Amino acid sequence: MNILNKPGFQLMERSLDAASLRQKVIADNVANVDTPYFKRSDVKFEDLLQQEMNGASLEGYRTDPRHFYIGRPPKPEPQIIQDQSSMINNNLNNVDIDYEMSLMAKNQLRYNVMVQQVNAEVKKLRTAIGGRV
Repeated sequence: MNILNKPGFQLMERSLDAASLRQKVIADNVANVDTPYFKRSDVKFEDLLQQEMNGASLEGYRTDPRHFYIGRPPKPEPQIIQDQSSMINNNLNNVDIDYEMSLMAKNQLRYNVMVQQVNAEVKKLRTAIGGRV
């Protein structure tokens, strides 16, 4: 039995993956702030997760691989989308450095919170397995 294969832990793992991907996309946007005709990209994940969570039903826990599935866990994947509609500079570039840096700071805070949550979950499992505080 894989202890870390629970739906909640998988969602945290996907959120960390999305934050990591978002960091790469924002860094790419910042690196191309002066590149003519460059269009900024963004990562769409939280909206997809919310849609999956709203449509999700009750999920049953399986103790044996032969058991039937009851419901399904949400498994959204982060998507990179490109903003084609706006234009900031005369060279048709739409990257605003101040906006990108604020997104980077927000993403870093989100990532730190998720890492702390994963660490807390692992600590709970260690305590339960070890039987001591």
